Amino acid sequence: MKDQRECLVCRKSQLEMPVTKFYHKDSAFYICAQHIPILIHDPQKLVGLLPDADKMEGA
Repeated sequence: MKDQRECLVCRKSQLEMPVTKFYHKDSAFYICAQHIPILIHDPQKLVGLLPDADKMEGA
């Protein structure tokens, strides 16, 4: 299985823009610099993209 290094929000790959790897619920995900603020401040917008995002609180 090929490691898909693409932003979980916009689906842009590492070939298009820098992405950062993070871990949640024993799984690895990637997110681009443009969408890191959503992960930090408004993770509820990731419902359907990130497990249990509805239970997360923003900073």
